Amino acid sequence: NVVHGSDSASSAAREIALHFDVGELVDYKRIDESWLYE
Repeated sequence: NVVHGSDSASSAAREIALHFDVGELVDYKRIDESWLYE
């Protein structure tokens, strides 16, 4: 799938682990994130 949505956070974590190693994941915040989300 080009775009995929998981039905829960635990499903998403399992699916991400199938395709990526921990070292390949990057945690970042967008500059406008505080304006978009409460």
